[in-house]
Amino acid sequence: MESTALVQELEERTRLSPDRVVRLHGFVLDEPFELLIFRGFSSSTTHPTAFDPDASVLPDGTRLDWAELLQGPLDPSGETRLVGPVNPEDLLAQAIW
Repeated sequence: MESTALVQELEERTRLSPDRVVRLHGFVLDEPFELLIFRGFSSSTTHPTAFDPDASVLPDGTRLDWAELLQGPLDPSGETRLVGPVNPEDLLAQAIW
């Protein structure tokens, strides 16, 4: 599955499951990349994202390597990982949603 389509599908899943957060890890060229998806919205913690909601949150050259499903909202004092690390596409099939 193409990365942009994967992110859109995961955004929809988090919209329907507001108590879940998806964290995607990968690389943009040689730089580490991290994206959080919560309640249907994506934001990169490592790279700037556009204000335009129709623009892709993935910079050109992004490779997504693994994903985690976390209990949301995130708690700074500790996270609860429900699934992962897994292949990002495998997260779509998880029954824990």
